[in-house]
Amino acid sequence: MRRQDLEAMDFEELWLLHEELTKILAEKITAEKQELEKRLAQLNRPEQFGGAEKSPAETGTAQPPRRRYPKVVPKYVNPLRPTETWSGRGKQPRWLVAALQSGHTLEEFRIPENGEPSDTNARQDHS
Repeated sequence: MRRQDLEAMDFEELWLLHEELTKILAEKITAEKQELEKRLAQLNRPEQFGGAEKSPAETGTAQPPRRRYPKVVPKYVNPLRPTETWSGRGKQPRWLVAALQSGHTLEEFRIPENGEPSDTNARQDHS
């Protein structure tokens, strides 16, 4: 529609055109919103529930999915609180830092592996 045509229309015609445009726009906005919500639901769908792994191009990221690592078993234990353990990875826990600063060695806190004698048994054998 040309601008001259709009300027030639009277108020009633322009108002009817406005109402018609508003109705059409509302319908298109609703349809677009539903489509976007459907796409968002597909993107948020957990892949563990039977969804196939998507390639990086499909997900929009350049990184492959993160690898799952096995749980790391603890190697050191706090003798005062046996529930406090440390795997030997990352930052040392406060209890271990405090013990090391007070003169203890890291080996004193090691959890014996299967078949390995503990420090207390080894000391008793040599006495």
